[in-house]
Amino acid sequence: MIVQKRTTPKVLLPFLAGLFVLPVCATGNMGAANATPEEEGASDIVARVGDQPITFNDINTALNSSAVVGVSIPALGSPQRDTARIILLDKFVSANLIYLDALSLGVDKDPQYEKAISRFSDAILAGLYRQRIEAGGIEVSDAEVQTYFNENMSSAIELTDELRVQIAAMLRREKVHERLADAQKHLRDDVALVVHPENIAPTGEEARPEDAPVAKVGAEIISWGEIGDKIVAAGKGSTLADHLAFEEQARREALEREVDLRIMVQKARAEGLDQDPLYKSRIGEYRKTLLTNLHRGRLLKDMEPTEQELKAWYEANRGRLVVPEARKLHMVVVETRKEADALKGEIESGEMTMYRAARDYSIAANAKQDLGEVGWVYQGDMTPPLDEAIFALGPGQVGGPIESPAGWHLIKVTDVKEAEHTDFGDDKTRALARRKYLDEKLDAYTRGLRENNRFAVEVFEDRLVELAQREADMIKTLEQKAQQPGSVTQTRIGELQRLMKSTH
Repeated sequence: MIVQKRTTPKVLLPFLAGLFVLPVCATGNMGAANATPEEEGASDIVARVGDQPITFNDINTALNSSAVVGVSIPALGSPQRDTARIILLDKFVSANLIYLDALSLGVDKDPQYEKAISRFSDAILAGLYRQRIEAGGIEVSDAEVQTYFNENMSSAIELTDELRVQIAAMLRREKVHERLADAQKHLRDDVALVVHPENIAPTGEEARPEDAPVAKVGAEIISWGEIGDKIVAAGKGSTLADHLAFEEQARREALEREVDLRIMVQKARAEGLDQDPLYKSRIGEYRKTLLTNLHRGRLLKDMEPTEQELKAWYEANRGRLVVPEARKLHMVVVETRKEADALKGEIESGEMTMYRAARDYSIAANAKQDLGEVGWVYQGDMTPPLDEAIFALGPGQVGGPIESPAGWHLIKVTDVKEAEHTDFGDDKTRALARRKYLDEKLDAYTRGLRENNRFAVEVFEDRLVELAQREADMIKTLEQKAQQPGSVTQTRIGELQRLMKSTH
């Protein structure tokens, strides 16, 4: 549910009213969550679900990814961006409700979930450990650059400042590689290591207990249950790639990599890298995303319809799924039937094209700009006489004259799209129906979480409006600056124009 902290009739409120489907409750149900973003020192927070904040930056980050939005990225400061922002906010609210529901049901105690978190954590810590090694003040002196230049460059080449920077960067990369190689060579020097190769062999793995030790790294025991799937995948992968490869060798190499990883993780923790803000941020994001997706997947599995249920749902919702037949049109509109008959004769004889007829004779508002190209029209979009005539034509055929309140129409079909999803027996139609069915069931489940007041939902409307308006004002200011003579934008436009002229 949403608790509306304040109501402000500004830019976004029409979108909030039109797009949010969240029920509103009294602020008294919120308890401690009633604190405003200002009180918490987090002015970027625009909503909260339970104890989970949603920030303006979260939404903008998602908004700038067309893969997330599902459409082209709306322009900054545009009404379309406001619309997309509210749609995304609603999706964020739903995702947070699923996440909190998962926590309340103990889904985070699932062994597979815990294993995935552990592996991700290890990968991040090992990466931070490698970065620390790389980042340790590697300097390249002017003398080293000069020496490299003297030994590797022709005397005809000048050592410019740009070339000096390039050489220094290359030498720095080489030193980093050397440092990493040296660190790898000495990685195990101070580590007590015991390996049990018999517990990674293919023989007997079906009966191998989960707690069978495969290695001991310092005080940490690595069990078959922890990495058995990695070992098996490495072995089978090697033989698939090369049938002459030795599966046991590939398994051993996979174990060696795991041992090195665990050592780096241990050293990272010893240096306090598990307290690094980047680590905490990434592990927190991964925990939330993984748990949300795991719970959503389980819910959808439980909601899977039988064939009879899905077919009944398709029949009841057929109008939402079927895409009607469509025609791509060229159209000319004139005032009299006599004029339409004359033009049609010229078009059919080849004396005149539809483009020219639209440009020179059509009374349609934009005929001189679009030359009569209407685009795709779906069955039922036009008035009945026009609709009937259009969908009686095949590609390339010219129809009419047909009278409408706008005048007399000549129509030409340039392309045809057959109706889609009209048969439940079609695989694509069935897949679409299943997806829509499951989406509907999951939406209903999420609405239930909202309506049952399981987790308080709060939206700071004024803050959302303020930040959106601030963004729009910033864009307007930048556009005004860009139009000023001598601005970077105007300078670049001038350079581009000169360049284009010089190429012609």
